[in-house]
Amino acid sequence: MAEALLRRLAGDRFDVESAGSEPTEVNPLAIAVMREVRIDISGQRAKDVNEIEGPPDVVITLCDEARESCPFFPGSPRYLHWNLPDPAATLDEAAGTAVFRSVRDSLELLIREFVEGVGG
Repeated sequence: MAEALLRRLAGDRFDVESAGSEPTEVNPLAIAVMREVRIDISGQRAKDVNEIEGPPDVVITLCDEARESCPFFPGSPRYLHWNLPDPAATLDEAAGTAVFRSVRDSLELLIREFVEGVGG
């Protein structure tokens, strides 16, 4: 969700890559809540952090677990940490949808602030 939102909000200002330490399939609830804001992520795939090309300029972790397992990247990337709940951890579909929406909306606000902070 973060990758797609950053692409939408920043256009081509950034080369955006999203990855995790334990990637799985893109969650169907993530696809559904992103469709609500007219973003189609159904073609995205979950990638392993080892697939990141080149040293990043900015690394953003989205939960405490991700921050703890985030590898060291060469160079001097800027590290940001946004501690959001893992919506995939919610087992009930109705509650999960609400959590995915909440995380999507939080991500949008954080990403807007980030984009504005690096020059609008």
